[in-house]
Amino acid sequence: MVSRLIRHAGVLTLAAIGLQAAPALAKDAPVYTGTFSRTAVDGYDAVAFFTQQQPVKGDKRYSLEWNGAEWRFASAENRDRFAAAPEKYAPQYGGYCAWAVSQGYTASGDPRHWKLVDGKLYLNYDAEVQKKWEQDIPGFIAKADRNWPAVLGK
Repeated sequence: MVSRLIRHAGVLTLAAIGLQAAPALAKDAPVYTGTFSRTAVDGYDAVAFFTQQQPVKGDKRYSLEWNGAEWRFASAENRDRFAAAPEKYAPQYGGYCAWAVSQGYTASGDPRHWKLVDGKLYLNYDAEVQKKWEQDIPGFIAKADRNWPAVLGK
């Protein structure tokens, strides 16, 4: 009975902490890192999308700080490439979903749903959203470009 009460008290404490932290996390940052995280692109190597044409998980040993987030890479070489030209490799719209930004709001970008367009990396929320985005990529990019970064203040 006592262990059950302790377990319930722990759950209630964690819930209270989460509710207090939620308003602090509500404001969108320039780089999407997820709730309770500082890791960009969900820990995937942003350079690998360009060099290996696929998502590759980064390694904490090869990380750096840029634009308020921790970026992880699969190798020291990729980390150094990113450090030399982060704007070239970082996903557009801070890694938020490109389609959502085109619609005037933000949603998380998932590195498993990505596309390189004209040498730039775009992420989408999921496969369903990516299918919508692929129906008019140039049009949605133009809309998202107009909305970015003002959409962060909404």
